[in-house]
Amino acid sequence: MAVVISSSGNSPAFEGKMTVYVFICVVIAAVGGLIFGYDIGISGGVSAMDSFLEEFFPSVYERKKLAHENNYCKYDNQVLQLFTSSLYLAALVASFFASATCSKLGRKPTMQFASIFFIIGVGLAAGAVNMYMLIIGRILLGFGVGFGNQAVPLFLSEIAPAKIRGGLNIVFQLMITIGILIANIVNYFTSSIHPYGWRLALGGAGVPALILLFGSLLICETPTSLIERNKLEEGKKTLKKIRGVDNVEEEFRSIVNACDFARQVKAPYRKLMKPESRPPLVIGLLLQFFQQFTGINAIMFYAPVLFQTVGFGNDAALLSAVITGTINVLSTFVGIYLVDKTGRRFLLLQSSVHMLVCQLVIGIILAKDLGVTGTLGRGEALVVVIFVCFYVMGFAWSWGPLGWLIPSETFPVETRTEGFALAVSCNMFFTFVIAQAFLSMLCGMKSGIFFFFSAWIVVMGLFALFFVPETKGVSIDDMRDSVWKPHWYWKRFMRQEDDHDVERRSTRAF
Repeated sequence: MAVVISSSGNSPAFEGKMTVYVFICVVIAAVGGLIFGYDIGISGGVSAMDSFLEEFFPSVYERKKLAHENNYCKYDNQVLQLFTSSLYLAALVASFFASATCSKLGRKPTMQFASIFFIIGVGLAAGAVNMYMLIIGRILLGFGVGFGNQAVPLFLSEIAPAKIRGGLNIVFQLMITIGILIANIVNYFTSSIHPYGWRLALGGAGVPALILLFGSLLICETPTSLIERNKLEEGKKTLKKIRGVDNVEEEFRSIVNACDFARQVKAPYRKLMKPESRPPLVIGLLLQFFQQFTGINAIMFYAPVLFQTVGFGNDAALLSAVITGTINVLSTFVGIYLVDKTGRRFLLLQSSVHMLVCQLVIGIILAKDLGVTGTLGRGEALVVVIFVCFYVMGFAWSWGPLGWLIPSETFPVETRTEGFALAVSCNMFFTFVIAQAFLSMLCGMKSGIFFFFSAWIVVMGLFALFFVPETKGVSIDDMRDSVWKPHWYWKRFMRQEDDHDVERRSTRAF
């Protein structure tokens, strides 16, 4: 039975329903997020494995064995951090190539390219016999991440009905959290397999990469991408298929009109620099910056290392990381349920307070009770793990998924792939910065690093309060009229665009 997919404000209502085929497409495409999550989770565990350190980072391995090692500095090594961060630097560069591929070839081929990069990168990294192979493998994995993270959120936003777009898009973040959890479990079991447990851990990413490659053969291209490339009949046919109804004329015309307007924009990156593009661009870029400066990836990359720092043994640290990974997955389901009910803003604001309290408690305990040497008492260490879990909860239902959702749904079609490419590259850049710098920051700032991230959480909460509008239920091609024009601050940029339109029409009249 068809339902009317309506949205708030002045946004039009379109007929459609949630179909089994759309669900299959969402799950297959979101496997790209699972690979990304696996790469996030696996690197920290592998970095703590003795057999890996002994083969590639013997100086770190020797420092780790010292009886009175420095709790905060035992893993401080720039090359070791490069092992983790090189992936994200490569993803930054790849996102711009992926943007062009998305526009010229479509979202589906871009995901297929991502899976091929993943498969080759996994083979090199898992089979590495020297540092060069290891880093080149990570760089190719980074290209896979860049292509996958560019295509998948756009794909999900474009095939989802407006009413449930938020929940379907968050499946991408759900898959990231499942990937992190699987990586933590793999780390736990492979850490005791010597001397090649780390090879098994790194090689595990090949499984979801193969699923994405062959699964992508079953999914469709998005109607927007097809219409954008002048495949109107195919686009209309696909729209009927994913909406499950024959009456798609109104939505079809809406997409055609948006794409017709987009074709008039010959230089989309220049268009992004104009005032009318400022609201989605500024919000998209700052959400990526704030997402990383919550400190989440510092914790998820190096969870095993962090738990060893506060006094857990190697196996106990990896097990604790599995627990936080499970919390991450379960909490993302909360986000899926709430995002289209409470809206985006509520989740951003609630979690800012939530995460701030957790970071402050962790920082205070470490500052008070964890010296340069020695360990925390059993009770204090347990409190740290509990508050890390609470912190992960808050992130998993808010800044984690919404950092991908909001930019993917707010750019107009004429700058959508380019704008989202900038957002992805910004995310990868700051992920690289955190991955490359965290262990050195931990060594230099010690417990102060948690207060550093706390300060940023205050800033991002204020930004969400004053500058992030609600996009719940608004059609993806109606953001300008329903979201930006009514907003107390961003409407001034829309007025500038209207003034320019009047001026252009007046010029043509003469």
